[in-house]
Amino acid sequence: MTAINTPSSRCRFGIGRRDITPPVGIYHRFWGAADHDRAEGVHRPLLATVLLTAPLEEAATDATDVLIALDHCILRPPEMQELSAAVCELIGIPASRVTFTFSHTHSGGNLCRDRTEMPGGDLIVPYLESLPAQIAAAYHEAAGGMQPVTLTYAATESAMGQHRDFWDEQQRRYVCGLNPQGQNDRTVLAVRATTDSGETLATIVNYGCHPTTLAWENRLISPDYVGALRDTVESQTHAPCLFLLSPCGDIGPRNGFVGDQQIADQNGRQVGYAVLAALEGMPPSGHDHHYGGPVLSGATLGVWEYRPFSPSRDEAAARYRSRRWSVPLDYLDELPTVEQINSNLTELLEQESLAADAGEAERAHEFRVLAERQRRLLERIEPLPAESRYPFAVEVAQRGDAFWITVEGEPYNLLAQQLRGRFPDHPLVISVLCDGARAGYLPRREDYGLPLYQAEIAVLAAGGLETVIEEISRQIAAWIDDRVDSP
Repeated sequence: MTAINTPSSRCRFGIGRRDITPPVGIYHRFWGAADHDRAEGVHRPLLATVLLTAPLEEAATDATDVLIALDHCILRPPEMQELSAAVCELIGIPASRVTFTFSHTHSGGNLCRDRTEMPGGDLIVPYLESLPAQIAAAYHEAAGGMQPVTLTYAATESAMGQHRDFWDEQQRRYVCGLNPQGQNDRTVLAVRATTDSGETLATIVNYGCHPTTLAWENRLISPDYVGALRDTVESQTHAPCLFLLSPCGDIGPRNGFVGDQQIADQNGRQVGYAVLAALEGMPPSGHDHHYGGPVLSGATLGVWEYRPFSPSRDEAAARYRSRRWSVPLDYLDELPTVEQINSNLTELLEQESLAADAGEAERAHEFRVLAERQRRLLERIEPLPAESRYPFAVEVAQRGDAFWITVEGEPYNLLAQQLRGRFPDHPLVISVLCDGARAGYLPRREDYGLPLYQAEIAVLAAGGLETVIEEISRQIAAWIDDRVDSP
């Protein structure tokens, strides 16, 4: 080997963003164990970032792909559909070319319209109605700055996020918390967007770890670790940093479930420093590393040098194509009905009220937690398509040497492990929670039947994750072999 190719993409690129921090006082309760309802302040701002890409030689809007990244946990299907329709109308781009994704912070506020009767719930609808205009403004900023760029990829690792399905031997049960013996893909993928004049236009970071540093004790609106991660990178690059969450259904912060915002910042800086190290080690944009031959000195030295891309490398880096499709997945047998859930919820709320009236604060809290679980179950079951099989949304896009993969829901980290293992020579930008979380968790086949939180609340049957992995793998392999369509 006398040349090392630098993984790259060439395309048109634009980025814009806006502050979308909800108002203090909004309904904030995302944790069953929380004893507060309203947000009492702001730790760091929440952002909406719009990323536009298009083929290098095409500037028309009908060739532009729009990625909208929001600093929120999720939006349920009704809110997601309303937001998507409003944004697409404002920007004039069809929904087929627009993808929403979420950083998944659990401290941004609970934006479900069904919670408007809760304390602070009166602020939910006005806030949701303000989002389309903010996103559209970010879109127009990105569109106004679109230009040719080279995307350069580098992978490193961070141990901040670790496996979180822990067997409590004393209690003889699984808990959702640090599992020191668990394995996970710790890849941090850094992507630098460089203009033809050599300016860093943006940095994209793809990493898999639930933003659950802050939990029930936290009373502040926060992007969790993502905020400090972005600020750490931007302090050195002086360009926007976009965070994209990769598969982490079973991954959480090693130090998490706390109320201390400084811990969230520490977690973010850990990943941010890893990104900066990767950026420092990147070759010059649009250059590969070539062996230049021997040089006689005290020893015979082998000299390597960076050389601009050859015409064939330029052509390969500019390849731009994508495919969206639905993978039919089986539902779990015997999912509860909406009527059953509502009945359970009503009974639990009555029990909570009786316990509170009797001065039994601890029992009232327990019923409140159980009622919250039923509300969330209702939010998962009610919007499911009434089809015999669930249409699981997948997109695979080839951008030069890299593949950008988006999936809905919260797949287990196995998806990243398997895909990176099968395609080690290609950078994979893998984003989850695309267009919401309607599909819920996708655990591994062997996790079904275990008393795991993620398996217990799943709506899709065992084997769904493995099916999605195979579908994506076939598409990537087809394009690597230069077949236009999937097998």
